[in-house]
Amino acid sequence: MGKKKEKKEINEKVDVEAVEIEDDTWWWLTHKGIGATFLCISVFALLVRVAVSLHPYSGAGSPPKFGDYEAQRHWMEITLNLPVLEWYRNSTSNDLSYWGLDYPPLTAYQSYFHGLFLRFFDPDSVSLFTSRGYETYVGKLLMRWTVLSSDTLIFFPAIFYFAFVYHSSCHSSCKNDCAWHIAMLLLNPCLILIDHGHFQYNCISLGLTVAAIAAILSQRELLASCLFTLALSHKQMSVYYAPAFFSHLLGKCLRRKNPIHGVAKLGLTVLGTFTVVWWPYLHSTDALLGVLSRLAPFERGIYEDYVANFWCTSSVIIKWKRLFSVHSLKFLSLTATVLTCLPSMVQQVMAPSSRGFLYGLLNSSFAFYLFSFQVHEKSILLPLLPASLLALEERRPFKWLMFYGLFSMFPLLCRDKLVLPYFALHALFMLLYHAPCGHGGTPRNARPNNTKFDYFDSFKTFMNGFIYLSSFILHIVYLTMHPPEKFPYLFEAIIMLICFYQFALFAFYTNVKQWSLLEHSTTDEEKKLI
Repeated sequence: MGKKKEKKEINEKVDVEAVEIEDDTWWWLTHKGIGATFLCISVFALLVRVAVSLHPYSGAGSPPKFGDYEAQRHWMEITLNLPVLEWYRNSTSNDLSYWGLDYPPLTAYQSYFHGLFLRFFDPDSVSLFTSRGYETYVGKLLMRWTVLSSDTLIFFPAIFYFAFVYHSSCHSSCKNDCAWHIAMLLLNPCLILIDHGHFQYNCISLGLTVAAIAAILSQRELLASCLFTLALSHKQMSVYYAPAFFSHLLGKCLRRKNPIHGVAKLGLTVLGTFTVVWWPYLHSTDALLGVLSRLAPFERGIYEDYVANFWCTSSVIIKWKRLFSVHSLKFLSLTATVLTCLPSMVQQVMAPSSRGFLYGLLNSSFAFYLFSFQVHEKSILLPLLPASLLALEERRPFKWLMFYGLFSMFPLLCRDKLVLPYFALHALFMLLYHAPCGHGGTPRNARPNNTKFDYFDSFKTFMNGFIYLSSFILHIVYLTMHPPEKFPYLFEAIIMLICFYQFALFAFYTNVKQWSLLEHSTTDEEKKLI
């Protein structure tokens, strides 16, 4: 017994010394606190974004409609040159079939202010009609700067706010954890590739959402309601998070002395924010309905391209578009989405907590991604955001989800000629994830010392290795081989099937994990009573 005890003490001492060495390794980055750490990582993250922006974008040199880059530029052209009430209305000056504005008013206002910036330096880039397909060097440079500035002014401060609140409340969190977590959030390869490669402004709506989440964690519910309403008013896909916000805030209100008063304050905040943003369109029912009709493109069908969600994956066997009308598919998708959101919502109404809220965000966004109407490959950014916020708690699953999130967008990024930044950012992510201060592996003293665990761990490692190897081979096949003529989209379909399987497993796991929090909270309450 004495020898075993002595051996245990030696092992514990070795682990402590290893942690101290690890801390010393990253002392230069973390010793001056979270502000200096965030600044250093932010500068590096900005440089990475600039490097990616040097590559092609969606629809580069591809007339007549080009791609998302042209859509964003066209919206600047429309908002600058037409009255507010004409922005969403089809007319001789605004042909909605040519990249008509299909996002809420906050996106339109953002386009207007970015258009002012472009017009100041290059008026031809936003002139009405004549600027279509405008792709000069200066024009492209200015457009890229609008995304970089949006990231710097909205997404980066939101991440700092979240990191400050989250790591201040986690007493067990060390400085290395904080630095690693910030790096995972700011160097999300999927978000960088879509915003600074493909070309979009997801950083604005996601930044507002992160700020709203941080406000929730710091017990500022009214500020959170305002910020999340702004996120919804920028991109309607932010509704993916709405069930989590609603259930968490409702659960907290129900535990107060006057729940009706709490709900009323939150409701008034939401209504007031919506009123301010949507004001130009509230004076006319036709104008309001015109905007709303643009936000729900049901005519495009239940899915586009090869997105790794339920409807597209199962369409290999069930031809949904042929068998059902659009109306029936809308009902089916709504029912499936609500049912998959419901368990997560019930858990938060019953026992609202900060951890449960973060898991709720992940589960509700996955429910929408897997089952809602008209999902795009880029929509995987929405589940990836809460997964990144939970990266410290779900380290290995987070890496797993990031890998398949990237993989699911591979065909899209290939079309945009972003293969080089795809692999470069993937490699950078893996290097940072497994950095000396990272936490990609399970600590040695956290592993149970039994044979069953060793067998299970070996099997899990084998299966993960097999799937990773298959995915790697599929990357090579996609780049070097042509599919059979009878099945021109065979490779896209295989990628979709693999990624859907992984996403469904991940969603099941995180739902179970969220409900396990309820058991822990019940156990803690029972202990307090004893």
